[in-house]
Amino acid sequence: MTDIVTRYLDTWNTTGEELTDLLAEHWSDDCVYVDPLAEVQGREAVGATIRAVHAQFPGFVFTQVGEVDAHHQQARFQWGLGPAGEEPLIIGFDVVVVDADQRIRDVRGFLDKVPA
Repeated sequence: MTDIVTRYLDTWNTTGEELTDLLAEHWSDDCVYVDPLAEVQGREAVGATIRAVHAQFPGFVFTQVGEVDAHHQQARFQWGLGPAGEEPLIIGFDVVVVDADQRIRDVRGFLDKVPA
């Protein structure tokens, strides 16, 4: 599951045509992504959400914070978002569920630390 979290974060750190490729390779056709600011279904909608985050936070990167906790077909982990090489300004907590082909099917996200 650590590899799946890595692929998940790679997807969130990617823009352009490569984003479409990563979504097609690592996310299921009917994937769902839900957090306090978005609720979308399908790769195209997830891609639009990722592009919107990049537009709002240009130059910021997602990093893994701490260890991945996993069992069965799901993993939970904390992530940070901020300028590359710096302390994250935003910290969140996601639960990722994969399908039988180990592709991301469902993501439930929470925001733990958000600047005022």
